[in-house]
Amino acid sequence: MTETLDHVPLFPLSATVLPGGRIPLQLFEPRYLDMLAACMREQQGFVVLLLREGNETGTDAVFYDIGTYVRIVDFQQLDNGLLGITAEGLWKVAVHRCWQAPDGLNLGSAERLPDEPEDALPNSHHELASVLRALLRHPVVNRLELEVDFTSAREVGWRLTELLPLDGQEKQRLLEYQDPLARLDRLTSLLDAME
Repeated sequence: MTETLDHVPLFPLSATVLPGGRIPLQLFEPRYLDMLAACMREQQGFVVLLLREGNETGTDAVFYDIGTYVRIVDFQQLDNGLLGITAEGLWKVAVHRCWQAPDGLNLGSAERLPDEPEDALPNSHHELASVLRALLRHPVVNRLELEVDFTSAREVGWRLTELLPLDGQEKQRLLEYQDPLARLDRLTSLLDAME
């Protein structure tokens, strides 16, 4: 059964999040503060999409149509006076139609994409789990309190896609893969090129 989301808020960012991942956000624009209030009131999430053009604070952003539906798992007033939230990825979606509300908030109709297969991490990619373990020790990443199944091909691939210093287009390509093993092959090639 296909799950369709109508009038779901769209949040274009210069970062990616995948299912099971967490992303900290600072909200200060009225449209996003209103979005947060509505999400909390209606117990719904929003869709994070990678920016293709424009910036996060403008109303002329162009973004990719494949992203991740997220839910808010924490919020707090930050020392800088802004509202900080942590959003956690639930599932990947394809946005079929989008428009802007009068306040500039992007809204859309999105369809949940099929879950990726739950393949085991192959022995040929065990070094990727080691790289991920090292990244998770970084203090900023550690604060996200990510739970990772290091035996899962998709979880290792998802977390590396989020955490590795890759350009946006590459992260988007990796997000769009539906085959976890193909994603691991691509990540291995990218890491080899970095060395």
